[in-house]
Amino acid sequence: MSKSTSLFCALACTFIWGTTFIAQDTGMDYIGPYLFNGVRFFVGFLVLVPFFIFIENRNYKKELNKNKKEFIKYSILIGVFLFLGSALQQVSLQYTDVANAAFFTIFYVPMVPIIVFFLFKDKIHWSNWPSVILCILGGYLLTNFYDATIRKGDALVILGSIFWALHIIYVGKLIKKFNLPILIGLVQTLVVSSLSFLVAVFFEEISVDGIFKQTTQILYAGILSGGFAFVLQIYAQTNITPTPAAIIFSLEGVIATIAAWILLSQMLNLNNIIGCIFILFGVLISQIVPELKINKIK
Repeated sequence: MSKSTSLFCALACTFIWGTTFIAQDTGMDYIGPYLFNGVRFFVGFLVLVPFFIFIENRNYKKELNKNKKEFIKYSILIGVFLFLGSALQQVSLQYTDVANAAFFTIFYVPMVPIIVFFLFKDKIHWSNWPSVILCILGGYLLTNFYDATIRKGDALVILGSIFWALHIIYVGKLIKKFNLPILIGLVQTLVVSSLSFLVAVFFEEISVDGIFKQTTQILYAGILSGGFAFVLQIYAQTNITPTPAAIIFSLEGVIATIAAWILLSQMLNLNNIIGCIFILFGVLISQIVPELKINKIK
């Protein structure tokens, strides 16, 4: 897969994530956050099964022969990170507003290079740091956080951003060793769905009628976000390292704002527009500057 294809996958993934925020926020009118995530990711799992059968079924054994135990271990770990990140984000929406949740979720952008440096001693290109700063400033302006009241749910979002960062990092590590993006997606969605259902059974009311009342939100968040988007993320990270990938994924805030403007008639103010520009510049710097250096060497 070429880097341009990976970049396209990253942007497509980000678009889906950004538009799914609305479905997540309105998807808990009749059911709890864990039941919503359980059903959502199970739908995503079912959607990916035929793609695995037709695309990866013939070659997966060859890839797993490289180190089957390592694949299982890290695929499950990635699923646990995704469960914790998505669960904390979903629960937080009950205690804080979308503005705060969107802003604090972007904290995975600076966390990725910090974790990568301290855990793996990987070198971070200098251009990533101004990109990270621009994304944080852009997120601040984009979400009107300065008009919001800080709620206890914000702590949940910040904690969740750590697990989003770990998810991005370990997806990058795993896909470099095993060219099985759909199988990785299958394992992680099954792990998230199973853990979500388990928690829901103990702490929430299981309402079948409530599930059907949230059909539209579940199908959108399940098929597109829970299924396709997370596999697109894995494809994207085939040729994009974790830090630039996290910077690109921060565009979900821009897309969520535009989606709210179009679908919910929430007008953009000057600060929102400046925030969009900051994040766009951050993404462009992270992708273009390293390429300029490579071309100069050639």
